[in-house]
Amino acid sequence: MYWPPTAPCAASCASPTSSSGSPRAAGADAAAASHQEDPHRMTEPTTPATATDTAVRPEPVGASERRGPLRPGQRVQLKDAKGRLNTITLTPGGQFHSYQGVLRHDDLIGGPEGVVVQNSAGHDYQVLRPLLSDFVLSMPRGATVVYPKDAGQIVQMADIFPGARVVEAGVGSGGLSISLLRAVGDLGEVHSYERRPEFADVARANVQTFFGGEHPAWSIHLGDAQEEMTRLHGPGSVDRVVLDMLAPWECLDAVATVLAPGGAWISYVATATQLSRVAEAIREDGRFTQVEASETLVRGWHLDGLAVRPDHRMVAHTGFLLLTRRLATGEEALQLKKRSKVSEFSAEDIEAWHPADEARWTPQALGERPVTDKKARKAAREAASMEQKGALRHLEDL
Repeated sequence: MYWPPTAPCAASCASPTSSSGSPRAAGADAAAASHQEDPHRMTEPTTPATATDTAVRPEPVGASERRGPLRPGQRVQLKDAKGRLNTITLTPGGQFHSYQGVLRHDDLIGGPEGVVVQNSAGHDYQVLRPLLSDFVLSMPRGATVVYPKDAGQIVQMADIFPGARVVEAGVGSGGLSISLLRAVGDLGEVHSYERRPEFADVARANVQTFFGGEHPAWSIHLGDAQEEMTRLHGPGSVDRVVLDMLAPWECLDAVATVLAPGGAWISYVATATQLSRVAEAIREDGRFTQVEASETLVRGWHLDGLAVRPDHRMVAHTGFLLLTRRLATGEEALQLKKRSKVSEFSAEDIEAWHPADEARWTPQALGERPVTDKKARKAAREAASMEQKGALRHLEDL
């Protein structure tokens, strides 16, 4: 129920007679005045939008991939009676083979999702389009993806809004790029930077597979974000910066240059040493607000009648998120009052925690598994194969 605010009465409403002097008109004016001034009058319901009204609205990119009958080139998720998941790309004449039998793709193409079908051996499979979180975890990958639980936090904490201009560094396999593109919409901008061309190929194919084609808001750039960011973006022209890289403190000057006053900078790092290093660098710089750090732990629950308990396994630590915002030029960061400390850290303590030798900051030193060129090329081929199947489906639609 909507209660409108009280409307101010016009001068003509306050007059006991209308401009024509007619008592009848004056009474009508008084009734209109009381009608406008009554704060408890409920407004008339608006007419709901008709199919004709909604038909003229342009459909957002990727919306057709999430609704309607299943079509060739689309990804579908098959779940068996034991809860095991398999994600396949529908192909005319294709087959899904398992030890339980064969399921023909043609039995799914053209039908709705949310159905239960049987394979050649009579085993049931539930058929659904994968959710965004399912797609990210099942898509071909070169580098490790940002998990859905962290991607959701990034979109919320950094306030990625429709139409925003976002810079992303460290594309990886494109999982976070998909979430950012969904948040900014067709009229926003996401500029993604990646050093390794094979990772860029994987990300490009995954993004196009998810949205069913190229996204108008996305641009991917090969090169070092620290150098390319200031070359392609003017001072204060970027609304949000999202960094998923080994040494985000190296981009501090570039971020401070391109980020607009009040703009948010969020970094995703895997280890506590990285978290502390970038936090101290931001504090020393003085052009940003106080940093906020967090991590997200997700634990599922087992639900079976009265047997309700936490799952034995959970997705615990994947990374830390660090958020700060750009201050206006010339402003100093607000110094928060702290309780007196018994001891202070010496320069030697800080050096031991933050080694100045940049050569020591390697993926291996931080416990990350190196991604070989062979693995990256394999992921690129798989992602390109998915993209080609989707392209063939669009040609058939034409």
